[in-house]
Amino acid sequence: MPKYSQRSLARLKECDDRLVTLFMNVIKKYDCSILVGHRSEADQNEAYDQRRSKVQWPDSKHNKKPSLAVDAVRYERGIDWDDTKGHYHFAGYVKGIADAMGISIRCGCDWDGDNQLKDQSFNDLIHFELVDK
Repeated sequence: MPKYSQRSLARLKECDDRLVTLFMNVIKKYDCSILVGHRSEADQNEAYDQRRSKVQWPDSKHNKKPSLAVDAVRYERGIDWDDTKGHYHFAGYVKGIADAMGISIRCGCDWDGDNQLKDQSFNDLIHFELVDK
């Protein structure tokens, strides 16, 4: 059974309880790593400067305390950044678990939530954020 490293757990604990609950359920069946929970001002602006984020501090959901966003990636004998299909599969799995739990999330592979993945201008396949209705 997969389990989180201490580093992943520490990052996950920076997140809203709904994300913690979601990803504690995801890890039961799908090995993954938590890369980012809360993002500091310096880290957020660096992500923006490197074009890994579209927003500067404090406009990311990663900048809230607790964080309303998490970056998580599937882990299969390491992280394969080039495995686009694997990233999409993982995103679908996470979305399915979230839906079953009644947790509304958006993934960086479908920002507008219309289930059309080809209409995205900025793909952030490892980003998951809470959506308040």
